[in-house]
Amino acid sequence: MILLLTVAGIAVGAGYALGGRLSRLQGLTMRWWPLAPAGLGLQLALLPAWLDPSGRIGEVLLVVSYVALLVFAAVNVRVPGFPLLFIGLALNLAVIAPNGGMPVSAEALRASDPIRGPALLEGASKHHLMRPDEFLSPLGDVIPLGVPFHETVSVGDLLMYAGMALTIVGAMRAPTATAAPAVSASYRGYRGKHRPYRSLPRSIRASLPRPAAAMWET
Repeated sequence: MILLLTVAGIAVGAGYALGGRLSRLQGLTMRWWPLAPAGLGLQLALLPAWLDPSGRIGEVLLVVSYVALLVFAAVNVRVPGFPLLFIGLALNLAVIAPNGGMPVSAEALRASDPIRGPALLEGASKHHLMRPDEFLSPLGDVIPLGVPFHETVSVGDLLMYAGMALTIVGAMRAPTATAAPAVSASYRGYRGKHRPYRSLPRSIRASLPRPAAAMWET
């Protein structure tokens, strides 16, 4: 959570530094947006031991959550930052699906938190200590982040955080719509044959749609 808030804070600061405004985030539109909370909700779901004694249901829900988030990222791939978000999700899914969860390096755990180390995984259902036979183990949580985060992350996680930051900065810098200048009633009602279109101010000419411009030229 500390890492997520830190990335978001840095992104907002960068957005302001580049002339953006936080209020412009309201203009960020997402297609199929319900997939995002649904996917995140599945990742945070904790099943009681009596319902999922083997942990297989939790593994399936984790894969389904990544599929939902991948679809969400794919349909919004033109939004700044979403290509990186899609790649990061795909890399995490590539290592999670065949290994029944995210493998975590014991060495990375000890480096991120020398006191607790591997004990951080006690009770975790979606992460497990990395085994020698893991598939695509370099894509697992092998990157330690020490104080103040005390987390281990994967390459996919870093790409996802970068994508999120770019999305925030891009939305903050997005141009706002401006109203077109109004054409006076005398211009709108004119039907003469002296081609007044070229005598109009340039700002007004630029605001006229082509059919209206053609009317003034006749």
